[in-house]
Amino acid sequence: MHDLDLDHDHAEPSEEERLAVARAIWSQETVELTTVGIDIGSSTSHLLFAKVVLQRRSQGLSSRFAVISRETLWRSPIMLTPFLADGAIDAAHLGRFIAEAYQKAGLSRGDVDSGAVILTGEAIKRRNARAIDELFADEAGKFVCATAGHKLECLLAAHGSGAVALSKERAERLLHVDIGGGTTKLALIDNGVVLAVCGFAVGGRLLATDESGAWTRIDDSARLAACDLGIELDPDVLFDVEPRLAIAERLAEVAVDYLVDASLDDLGRALLLTDPLPHEPKPMAFSFSGGVSEYLFEHERREYGDIAKPLARAIRRKLRERTALPMIDPGQRIRATVIGASQFTVQVSGKTIYLSQRAALPVHDVPVVRLRCDLSRPFDHAEAVAAIHADLAKLDIAVDARLALAFDWKSDPDYAQLAAAARAINAAIAPDQSRKAMLALMIDGDVGRTLGRILDLELGFEGPLVSIDGVQLQDLDYVDIGALIDPPGVVPVVIKSLLFA
Repeated sequence: MHDLDLDHDHAEPSEEERLAVARAIWSQETVELTTVGIDIGSSTSHLLFAKVVLQRRSQGLSSRFAVISRETLWRSPIMLTPFLADGAIDAAHLGRFIAEAYQKAGLSRGDVDSGAVILTGEAIKRRNARAIDELFADEAGKFVCATAGHKLECLLAAHGSGAVALSKERAERLLHVDIGGGTTKLALIDNGVVLAVCGFAVGGRLLATDESGAWTRIDDSARLAACDLGIELDPDVLFDVEPRLAIAERLAEVAVDYLVDASLDDLGRALLLTDPLPHEPKPMAFSFSGGVSEYLFEHERREYGDIAKPLARAIRRKLRERTALPMIDPGQRIRATVIGASQFTVQVSGKTIYLSQRAALPVHDVPVVRLRCDLSRPFDHAEAVAAIHADLAKLDIAVDARLALAFDWKSDPDYAQLAAAARAINAAIAPDQSRKAMLALMIDGDVGRTLGRILDLELGFEGPLVSIDGVQLQDLDYVDIGALIDPPGVVPVVIKSLLFA
């Protein structure tokens, strides 16, 4: 019984004690990371260091940390990606550029907590990727290394430029256009959701000079455009500005045809790298990023021994002649592919998990594919298989690659529905029953063990299988799955999400 008549000495904490308590709470609920994003492409390479602050959204082991602030610490200059005479990337030159960037930023490799290395275009070719991997061998498990095919590059540019966020903010449908050195990537975005992507081979460095000033880079796309115009291409011909301008004009015509009405002439079809965009729905505005956009919005006036400036000028003029739709700068242009780096978030699986005998944990940097079809409701088997294949294709992930399928389970754990889902996954991911690579099922719902057992024991799924519930993942995430903690029978899941402006 508390006697209200008695005096009690409740000493007020000092300012120093209050600050100590605040720091203790902050340290438990907040994570500060120094990150680096490195973009290595066909034409240019650059990197960016940032400080990212994450804070726990709610209490509990399974809570996620959300980004509450980002601060750019240092941006490198844009470097033309160095190539050797045989066409391979000069990894030694690239390594010196990266080492110099760390030095100028005042950081050591040990100061960086996480990072993302995005390889696009020529950089994803086998011999280049292997050489670049060696540059980051010491950061294995700390960096996300993503090789971006045409469709994934469309998504990265749409997010990294700020176009996805801008579409959501304005509740508008945008066609985002990223024009780089060798390709143009399109993403049709409606209210922050990417509906479709497309890529074609039009870019600002399809014709380019070497260190001596000779026009020695003549890509196949430029040759096709020249052939269409009846121009015989060689370095001597290209010393004359008129053939270069004619090729830039023809490439701009192809690009604007794609943008305005998705029409394809013979040259347009020859330059197409993916399926074309659908004719409907139509965009309400265009947004632009990539190196050519620096000229499009007149942020850059110098020329760098290529056709980027005349290409931009021709695209801007032809667009204004054919459409009244506005052209928007979404905020990031040449640096659009990866703005920040990877963000670490941590979740713990539910207890109803399933690990096949072939499953070997831990694993690192498994790419996530978020399924759009709802497997927890009645569905058509063939349509579900096709939908899973489409989700894989959107991220340029092969059916037989190591991957994590993420999806919600919104219904009761009905056996018939779970079996139907298992059959669809098996048919899509292991159609010939010869799969060797690991498959992880990452389910937001309590059906991990049952679904895993049906796939492994009843359907004879080939390859290592991990089925985990109680986690939430999205496209462009990568996951590390730790070894089983028993008790309590859970696995830690580290999610590495690419950060964008």
